Order: sequence, then structure tokens, then C-alpha cells
Amino acid sequence: MTYSMTIAGLKRELPLCKISDDLTIGAFVIFGDVELTCACASELLKKAPEFDYMIAPEAKAIPLIFEMARQSGRNDYLLVRKNKKAYMTSVFEHTVNSITTAGTQTLYMDGADAEKMKGKKILILDDVISTGESLKAVEELVLKAGGIVAGRMAILAEGEAAERDDIIYLEKLPLFNSDGSVKK
Repeated sequence: MTYSMTIAGLKRELPLCKISDDLTIGAFVIFGDVELTCACASELLKKAPEFDYMIAPEAKAIPLIFEMARQSGRNDYLLVRKNKKAYMTSVFEHTVNSITTAGTQTLYMDGADAEKMKGKKILILDDVISTGESLKAVEELVLKAGGIVAGRMAILAEGEAAERDDIIYLEKLPLFNSDGSVKK
């Protein structure tokens, strides 16, 4: 089963993936889709508030943040990692539960990136915002580092996230029943 939708002017078929007996989601993955990544980055930049740095959680948002940095003429962007790396110093961390992660997950920010954020306007990016838990975790890390949240953006807002007025997104992605019909 798939769900057909148009995103940034491009039609795509999203595979439907069962999460539980009563919840199925449309799997949106921009990895390997250069055309879609570039189009989404362009459309999001048109809607973006003023910012000093962009930050995104690892990993599916990496192509998006890279392309938004490239298109906006910026030479850097920041990432929140899912694992501590040997090169990271003075690490900040925050634990989160998300719809696509089984159990809890800890997100990590490098202290060097935190230093860059102090007093700066930070734009938080993700590919899809659903429950908002990952977004909240990144925001907590930004605030802990002394950054100012300039905005929250995603390509898609899934389910109730599309009703939030603090998120900028391109398209609404519905939630689905186990038979592939859209949840009401």
C-alpha cells in the first residue's frame, strides 16, 4: 500500500508502514531523492524566518539541512547526534520518545556547536514532525546552549502536528488505519 501526495510540486508515492494495530504511517524518506530534496529546501527557505544557524536531528533531515545551507549560501549547519562521537566535547544530551523509534532515544549536541549558538537565532529543521517529541528535544538542547529558537520547520507535519501554529511546513501528512484508509 502507498499514499500518493504532491510535495514541493513533485508527486511521490509514500509506502504505508504499520506502527501498531491501529496506526499506520506514510514513510517519507528523502534519502536518494535529490530532486525532492532540492525542491523542498527551496520551498522551505521561502518560508523561513530570519536565522543565524540551522540545526537538525540526525539522520533523515541531513540531506535537507545540507541543501538549505547550500541554497542559502551558508557554509555551515549544526546537527544533533543519536550517538556520542569521540570528537565531541562538553556534550549536551536530552532523552526523547518518537513515533518511529522503539523505546527512548538520547540525542547529543557537541559543545563546540553549543558555543556557536549562544545568543544566536536558531532554525530547527526536520523532515517530518509527528508527535513533536524529537523537535522538543532539539529545542531543549538549543535553549540549554543559550540559543534563541527562531522557528521550527519540516517538510511534512503528520497528524496533529499539522494543527500546531508554531511549526512551518510544506504539506500535511495524514495518519492511516491498518487498511490504508486515512484516519479521521
